[in-house]
Amino acid sequence: MKEENGKLKIGVSACLLGQKVRYDGGHQLNHFIRDILGQHMELVPVCPEVECGMPVPREAMRLIGDTDNPRLITRRTGIDHTETMSTWAEARVRQLESEGLCGFIFKKGSPSSGLFRVKVYSQDGVPHGAGVGMFARTFVRHFPLLPVEEDGRLNDDRLRENFIESVFVHRHFRDLVAGSSGRGALVDFHARHKLLLLAHSQEHYRRMGRFVADLPADLQEAYREYGVLLAETLRVLTTPKKHCNVLQHALGYFKKDLSADEKQEMLEVIDAYRNGDVPLIVPITLLNHFVRKYNQPYLRQQYYLHPHPLDLRLRSYI
Repeated sequence: MKEENGKLKIGVSACLLGQKVRYDGGHQLNHFIRDILGQHMELVPVCPEVECGMPVPREAMRLIGDTDNPRLITRRTGIDHTETMSTWAEARVRQLESEGLCGFIFKKGSPSSGLFRVKVYSQDGVPHGAGVGMFARTFVRHFPLLPVEEDGRLNDDRLRENFIESVFVHRHFRDLVAGSSGRGALVDFHARHKLLLLAHSQEHYRRMGRFVADLPADLQEAYREYGVLLAETLRVLTTPKKHCNVLQHALGYFKKDLSADEKQEMLEVIDAYRNGDVPLIVPITLLNHFVRKYNQPYLRQQYYLHPHPLDLRLRSYI
């Protein structure tokens, strides 16, 4: 897929890029992020602890207290770094506004950067809940519409594909907004993403369709509200069943083109995908072949068929 206006940017916990910034002086290099995603995206490293002034190496920390509003305390000496981290995080997210990020990958389990199920301890050192790292919480609150994920969850093929697809769609929408486009451009954007949105949620797509059919008079408000709906829809995970429904829907655009054998071939490949015998890339490849062969104008414009660079091979595993 063509990337408009240069390479898109995502934020990444610095240790995942091989930077030796962890409390023990080590790193947690993730080769997929650095070596594969890095070919298509500009990776913006962020290390909350080092950037707010802590040394390397340093005493390990953990979250203590209320799950929704914990304190950041060193494990051995009990030094409270909550205010330091909080003040830095608020300033850092404002700085990141100028980066034009399209997403962020956080470090799993980190008391500053963990996004899901970060251990929160009681005063006597017993884990009693699961929270969010201090910087991650501030980031998500400041950028509620950005796609975010953890490094550990990227090992799940479906979560990985969903996150990266969302990053590219966010880039499409951000470029649309930056282009000072009118109502027609928003309608066109929605039409080109129809199949992709349907693969996430038919219910959300219908809501978006009703919204686009009756856009607010204030164009800026229309784009803002559509962006919220778009982010909500992309957070609903795709499933093989949803993909099969979309593939069959797409097949309907070839009613006057495909021979009986070609139609049967496509249906058999869809069934093979439904049964788990082949990955999604197989029916998608065949569908793209028919799009080119018959020059199907509507499907040629659908981002669903080319949501991210092919060499990422994301649909070869789902």
